[in-house]
Amino acid sequence: MPSPPRSPARPQRRPQPPRRVPRPPERAAPRPPRRRPRWAMRAVTTLSVVVLASAGIGHAVVSSLDAGIARVDAFKDMKNRPRAGHGTNVLLVGTDGRDKISEEERRAFRLGGQPCHCTDTMMIVHISADRERASVVSLPRDSYAEVPERVDRATGRRHPAHAVKLNAAYAEGGPQLTIATVEGMTHLKIDHYLEVDFTSFMRTVDVLGGVRICTPAPLKDSYTGLDLSPGTHLLKGGQALQYVRARHVDAASDLGRMRRQQRFLAALIERATSSGVLLNPIRFRDVTRAVLGSVRADKGFGTDELLDLGRAMRNFSLSSSEFATVPIGQMDFPVKGIGSTLKWDEAAAARLFASLRDDQPLTVDRPRPRGPVAVPVEVDPRRIRVQVENGTAKEGVAKRLDAALGTAGFAVTHRPTTAAVHDARRTVISYDPRWDRSARSLAAALPGSELRAVPGQGQTLRVTTGADFQDVRKVRRVKAEDPARPDQGAVRGTDVVCPGNA
Repeated sequence: MPSPPRSPARPQRRPQPPRRVPRPPERAAPRPPRRRPRWAMRAVTTLSVVVLASAGIGHAVVSSLDAGIARVDAFKDMKNRPRAGHGTNVLLVGTDGRDKISEEERRAFRLGGQPCHCTDTMMIVHISADRERASVVSLPRDSYAEVPERVDRATGRRHPAHAVKLNAAYAEGGPQLTIATVEGMTHLKIDHYLEVDFTSFMRTVDVLGGVRICTPAPLKDSYTGLDLSPGTHLLKGGQALQYVRARHVDAASDLGRMRRQQRFLAALIERATSSGVLLNPIRFRDVTRAVLGSVRADKGFGTDELLDLGRAMRNFSLSSSEFATVPIGQMDFPVKGIGSTLKWDEAAAARLFASLRDDQPLTVDRPRPRGPVAVPVEVDPRRIRVQVENGTAKEGVAKRLDAALGTAGFAVTHRPTTAAVHDARRTVISYDPRWDRSARSLAAALPGSELRAVPGQGQTLRVTTGADFQDVRKVRRVKAEDPARPDQGAVRGTDVVCPGNA
C-alpha cells in the first residue's frame, strides 16, 4: 500500500548519501632502503586529519576524505600482541615523498636528491577514552631497537630477531614490522596505523594561512636553508617544511628537531581550532583536499572511525594536547654493524608507556600564572645594562620607560636623559654588535622597536624612546639546556606555542 504524500508545508528530509562500497586494498610495492633519511614531520599532516574530523561537518565530506586514503593491511597475521589498554593508540609514520614536489620548490627549499622511501619520523598519538585528551610521544628514529623474528610472506624465508635503528624496521619489513617493533619496545597495543609523506605538508600549511612560530634564538641550518631571526614568524608552507626538517641548528640534533616538531604541531592545532576552519565547510574541504593523496592507513581506520572521533572531539583545544619524547638513557650507544644509537631509559620509558596504557595524562595540573605571559629571551635581563633617553617632546617618557625596564629586571642606569632628537616616531635600541644577544633580548621587551648597530658603543645598550612606545613586555631567561641530555619532560600544547596563542 503506497504511503500518503507529505504535506507541502513540511520541509523535505535530505536524502542520505549512498553507502560507499569499500574498494579492495592495494598491495604496496616493496620499498628498497635508500640513503640519507633527512626528512621530518610528515606526521603533522596526518594528525591534522584527526583534528579536522572534529568539525562534525557530515558523513559525505568525511567519506570523501576516507575515499582518498590509500589502504595498507598493517595488522595481517600479527600474533603475540600486547593486551589492549584504555583509549586509542595511533602510530604515525612519516615517509619521504619529495618526488611529488615541483623542481622549482625543490631548489627553493633545498629538497634535492632522490626520494628514499624510508621513514625517519614516528609518533604515538594516544586519544583518551573520554576523547578529552591527545598525548603525542615522539620516538627518535635512531633509537636502538630489536625487530622480532618474522617470516617473509613473499619468499617464505625466516628472519631471526636482530638489532636495528628504529627507522630501519620500515625499510626492512614495511608497516607490519614497524608496528611489531614498536609494540615490542613499548608494550602498547597499536590500534591504528597512519602513514604520510611531506608532499601535502606545504599545501596544508598554506591553506591554513600559515602557522605562527616564535624563537628566542636565531635558527639557521645550511642543510635545509632555514634562516630565522629571533622573534615571531608566520611560516608558510615551504618555510614551515624547512623549520620541521632542520636538525643542524643546535647540538641536540634529532632530539632538538623533535621538540621543534612538537612546537609546530601544537601551533598547527591552535591554527586549525582557532581560525574557524573546523566550522567552515568550504575551508574544511580545501584543507582536506590539500591532505589527500599523501596518506595511507590501516583498513580499519575509515569513515565511521573518523566520524566517531570527530563527534567526540568537537571541543578539542590546544590545552587538550600534550607532548613528550621517549626518555633517553644513553645518547651515544654503539652497536656493532649499526653505529651510534639512542638507548632508551628503560625504567622511565616503561612509566611513560604505562601511563598511556592506563589512559593517564602525562602532564600534571599546574596553576596558570596571573597576568601577561613572559616572553623567553636568550640573556638574563639582570645582565643587560640599559641607558634610556627621551626622543620625543613629551616630558617624563624616558623616566617611565626607565622605571618599567627596571621592574622587568633590566639593569637600568636610573638616570634617563634627553636625546638630541625630539620627534622620533619609533623607539630605537642602539647596541654594540658584540652584545647582539643582549640587544635581541631587550627588543623582545619593547615590541616594534628598531635595532641599530653602533660598533664601539660598548656593553651599555641605549634606548631612544619614540612616539610608538607604550609599555614594556615581561621577559624571562630561557633555561640553559645540556645538549648531551636535552629536557624530555612532557608539556602541554599551551606551553609550547608562542605567548598569546594559548
